[in-house]
Amino acid sequence: MARIYISLGSNIEPKKHLQAGLQSLRACFGPLNLSSMYESEAVGFSGTNFLNMVASAETDLNIAAVVAQFKQIEQNHGRLIGAKKFSPRTLDLDLLLYDDIVCQTPVVLPRDEIVNNAFVLWPLAELVPALKHPLAGKSYASLWQEYDKNSQRLWPVAFEWPQGLTF
Repeated sequence: MARIYISLGSNIEPKKHLQAGLQSLRACFGPLNLSSMYESEAVGFSGTNFLNMVASAETDLNIAAVVAQFKQIEQNHGRLIGAKKFSPRTLDLDLLLYDDIVCQTPVVLPRDEIVNNAFVLWPLAELVPALKHPLAGKSYASLWQEYDKNSQRLWPVAFEWPQGLTF
């Protein structure tokens, strides 16, 4: 079984779409470990704020199959095929890590956004502070500590999951 780490984000009805996305991920991958929820300003375009978090799960699927599953979940929850990279999203799921594999195809792993975007690094550092980035060789807690926190606005938000919703 491989341990995967998933970035989730939304700025279109974000609570609704993140809850639905997490339920779909749970149905596909089983129990999830979740970071806190964070709110951030849109990066790369002018738009409403995003809600972001990181989840982890275990899977027997290979990397390509995991990514295909994420794309299907996004589409099932209103993500438009071929939408611009920097645009509003109902649901954005990105594979950040697949164990400690480093690769360029079928996707780049570890994902560059880990060290470049606060909305990925902070929740990842919260979820697995001692885990080391496979290329940087530093823990995610250390990477977050070194991160220029003035470069992107990000803050934790209280988020209450509906009763009976478990991950």
